Amino acid sequence: MKYSVKIDAFEGPLDLLLHLIGTYEIDIYDIPVAVITEQYMNYIHTMQELKLDVASEYLVMAATLLAIKSKMLLPKQEVLDTDDQLDLDEDDDPREDLVRRLVEYRKFKQAAHDLKEKETARSMIFTREPMDLTSYENEEEAQNPVANVTIYDMLAAMQKIFVKKMEKAPRKTTIERQEIPIEMRMQQIIQDIRTSGRKKFSELFTSSSREHLVVTFLAVLELMKTKEVECEQEDNFSEIFIYAPKENEV
Repeated sequence: MKYSVKIDAFEGPLDLLLHLIGTYEIDIYDIPVAVITEQYMNYIHTMQELKLDVASEYLVMAATLLAIKSKMLLPKQEVLDTDDQLDLDEDDDPREDLVRRLVEYRKFKQAAHDLKEKETARSMIFTREPMDLTSYENEEEAQNPVANVTIYDMLAAMQKIFVKKMEKAPRKTTIERQEIPIEMRMQQIIQDIRTSGRKKFSELFTSSSREHLVVTFLAVLELMKTKEVECEQEDNFSEIFIYAPKENEV
């Protein structure tokens, strides 16, 4: 059974790097390349494990980070000639170009966010005569179906589940291949959530089978997309909870 899914929530490798920098509270002007490279590669490997389409620019950034990491591991050469030393000063830090790109990207991202807010505020201004909009009021629908949970948080949670399931899986075993349609898994998940009321994300993965892990993850993403479930996470790295919106409860 093969799944190939592309998620539009990813905005590019610089966006992922900014997410990691913010999550681990890293100074953007003094990036610990070894740490950020390891975390970046973990996300890439998790996306590949889930058979998500990883755009080529993510792999290019991975290669760039590895190159920077390699350069920083090399011992610095001592140059006696003062003029030569001045010429090499600009290239002393291999992170310089990456930092510049991240700072510029962050500026544009913030500008895009500000423009989006202005667009939202402007869209609420009408010139027509006042009318009764009571029937259209629904605060629940206005909420973000993924609350404060991003796709990166979902991948991080999935990464932990992969590790735990693989550690508990038997070293040698014979597995009978069993295909599970995503639609069927979606029905199972929504029924389980409606019964229990609120479910931990990790509790949805009842099998260590790779097919079950992937199908369950994709089913949750599809339920989030159709707003049949919502997610919330109180703090970074804390448990993600899945629940059904009130209007969808039976």
